[in-house]
Amino acid sequence: MDGTKRIVRTALLGLLLGLLVLVVPDSTPARVEFTLVKIDRASGVDVDPDVVWILAVGTDARPGDDPLRTRADALQMVGIDTRTGAATAIGIPRDSYVPIPGHGSDRVNAAMYYGGPQLLGETVGNLLGVHPDYVMVAGFGGLARLISGIGGITVDNPRAFADSDLHPQGWRAGRIRINGMKAVEFARVRKALPRGDFDRSANQQLVLRGIQQKVAAKAATPGFLESGVLSLLRNLKTKDVAPTELFRLAQAVADVDPRKITSCVLQGSGATVGGASVVLPNTGDARRYGNDARHDATISRC
Repeated sequence: MDGTKRIVRTALLGLLLGLLVLVVPDSTPARVEFTLVKIDRASGVDVDPDVVWILAVGTDARPGDDPLRTRADALQMVGIDTRTGAATAIGIPRDSYVPIPGHGSDRVNAAMYYGGPQLLGETVGNLLGVHPDYVMVAGFGGLARLISGIGGITVDNPRAFADSDLHPQGWRAGRIRINGMKAVEFARVRKALPRGDFDRSANQQLVLRGIQQKVAAKAATPGFLESGVLSLLRNLKTKDVAPTELFRLAQAVADVDPRKITSCVLQGSGATVGGASVVLPNTGDARRYGNDARHDATISRC
């Protein structure tokens, strides 16, 4: 899509989304499956206007729970360079034992329980040295419906594995197509994997990559991106994010070049703290990934 068509398309969709916000009252019943929060940035934090950082968070909040005050089950820091189409994902094992501002040290996923997306973003930002612009919180049911809505995804599974509870038949090694809740379960299994939480985080990245590739492949189809954003908006709660800003984020994802995607999982060692099993992350590597990422969104050499 050339620049002129993209500008026109963006303007038209922005107008459409703006009208939707005006004509659909806030009280309209809708299932909130995704929440996008714009993060307050400290004045001393380095900001590159061309690189967008989104902390993607999966939560298995139960009905009646506040999804923004539960323990995060999946954590992926995603950087997108809007100039080059490059992107990277840094996976953070949920049991990483880190300092949480105002709450001592705990597993990183507890930060959202203590202080919502803002505190989680600050905690992860302090670990990596890169602070997110947005935190996207997704319930697993919503993610499953999103994947089904785009027609499923394809992932390159590096190993065969199965889970007696989630998927006894298992997933074979190689290029496989997964859809709906089975795609979510693929990203949730831990105990059946040789490296537990580290391999689970890597599988989550495979799912994210599969979603991006499917969106990129269909982005040029007339109406695909618009209908996708509108569908998302109907089940999305936002904080300080304008409708046109939402579309620009969707366009940035669609414009990522699959050849320029890199990923890495923050490594660490297992330990026991207060009787609980945790991961002691390699903070030196964390800062190196973050420092590299600030200068080049094709990082993650590990």
